[in-house]
Amino acid sequence: MRFQNKQYVRWGDLDAFGHVNNATYLIYAQEARFAWSKMLEMVVARAEVDFIAPIYTGDIYIDVEVWVNKIGNSSFGVTYEMKNGDEVLARVKTVQVTVSMDTKKSRPINDAERDFLNKYLEEEK
Repeated sequence: MRFQNKQYVRWGDLDAFGHVNNATYLIYAQEARFAWSKMLEMVVARAEVDFIAPIYTGDIYIDVEVWVNKIGNSSFGVTYEMKNGDEVLARVKTVQVTVSMDTKKSRPINDAERDFLNKYLEEEK
């Protein structure tokens, strides 16, 4: 299963080249991730972005699909596909690490979190 989200492209997201700035894609991913799961205590350990097609206009909504690509002991991978209609704009991947809010260190994924993550798991080959 994939989580479906819409992100608003603001005019201020465009840079001097007239397209959405590269760093903004990580903001779209972050906002989609927050909408997908507010229950997990997690931090981003790694992020990568494949830019496929530029966004040249603001005042539109793009579609963001979110799914889990891997589940480990204290970390998991998330994939985000950003589209405008059928056109794929970018693919983002992050590695999330679950953390203890008390110790600020990584901790094992608990059973409730693992159950939630498994609903969205599409392992990559």
